[in-house]
Amino acid sequence: MKNKTLIIAALLILAAVSLILVLNSQNIKPPLAVGSNAPDLEVTDVRTNAALKPSDVSGKVVFINFWASWCKPCREEMPSIEALYQELKDNDKFIMLTVLYNDTPEQALEFVKSYQYTVPVFSDASASTAKLYGVTGVPETYLVDKKGVLRKRVIGPYHWDSSEAKGFIYSLINE
Repeated sequence: MKNKTLIIAALLILAAVSLILVLNSQNIKPPLAVGSNAPDLEVTDVRTNAALKPSDVSGKVVFINFWASWCKPCREEMPSIEALYQELKDNDKFIMLTVLYNDTPEQALEFVKSYQYTVPVFSDASASTAKLYGVTGVPETYLVDKKGVLRKRVIGPYHWDSSEAKGFIYSLINE
């Protein structure tokens, strides 16, 4: 009886260690917590093929929307993102990044062109930025303040041209 208990305990420990090793090897990260420092973005503009530099976002409110052209909620959310972009695109304290998630630049550009959207579209080809942010699916949006701190995370579609959303973004811009 004592040997049986020891064998079961050893198997449970082995299973737990194996699970930890598997999860670590898959590089699964928990979602980025509100109030934590936002990691650097490793994305490339799909129109110009230029990599985003840290200086491009330094001292600005950063709107980061992970999306895909095949995603129905993303497609439904895009008009409000475009409206927000049109309102704030000339504000030097704000930058918008729409980042592709499991999508190709060609399909995304075809989608934005067909609806005459002008939002900046970025590629995260290696998915490194999505992993750093802990993206769980699309659409998923992060708002980072001018000091580089994550202030809001929204999972799912949202009305970004609503007075509530714009009020929050303007409060970050005016801090």
